[in-house]
Amino acid sequence: MSATVIDGKAVARTVRERLAREVAELPEPPGLATVLVGDDPASAIYVSSKRKQCAQAGMRDLHQHLPGDISQAKLAVIIDHLNADPAVTGILLQLPLPEHLDAAELVARIDPDKDVDGLTTISAGRLAQGGPGLRPCTPSGVIELLDAYEIPIEGAHAVVVGRSELVGKPQAQLLLQRNATVTICHSRTRDVDAECRRADILVAAAGIPRLVGASAVKPGATVIDVGIHRTDSGLCGDVDFDAVREVAGAITPVPGGVGPMTIAMLLKNTVTAART
Repeated sequence: MSATVIDGKAVARTVRERLAREVAELPEPPGLATVLVGDDPASAIYVSSKRKQCAQAGMRDLHQHLPGDISQAKLAVIIDHLNADPAVTGILLQLPLPEHLDAAELVARIDPDKDVDGLTTISAGRLAQGGPGLRPCTPSGVIELLDAYEIPIEGAHAVVVGRSELVGKPQAQLLLQRNATVTICHSRTRDVDAECRRADILVAAAGIPRLVGASAVKPGATVIDVGIHRTDSGLCGDVDFDAVREVAGAITPVPGGVGPMTIAMLLKNTVTAART
């Protein structure tokens, strides 16, 4: 029997509808400042979608579109102004930045209480220590999907394939906070397939097309595919969807799985930031 296909679009819609009701109850609508540097087409599409959903949820769109040749110093001043602006409750610096800019230094300038991407070192420290704070959007979206489909996390053996600062490491931390037993696989793991076969929950976030095949999945496991790749045959993820769905108990598709959750959780972080 084929796996249950986890519908990220439907779950994201439910999250957005809930957030719109919460926004309506706030004294003032949250303000999300998206900062886009240059004219990268993919980044422009991502930011446009974020702005549209922000407005649909009743939030203020405080977008900043800056020239691609802006200096490090000028962009740092703009971030400082956004930090100080009480109308701005959330700041999102769209990555990647032009090569002449130091992205890590600029992200570090963002007020952690406005860091709706959850990328600053302080945000990462709060996550690691289990303190209150804003969490990275994609890993948070994975947890939201698991909860929406009532997939038990506590006591489960979760395997995360990938150790990036954006997804892999925070994903492991979030699963650990929910009392899963967590294994992280990476490029130096001796037998990735063997580790994956032990997973009740398998999160693939390695950035390698169709890395996880049917032989790497325990029958009945929940498989969450964070990857997205454009190939000659169309979009695919880090998981061989057609093969794995015949083994897994539940699986996210690409597209339409984790992707829609990322923006939904960005909106959730913006509402959370407005309440701090």
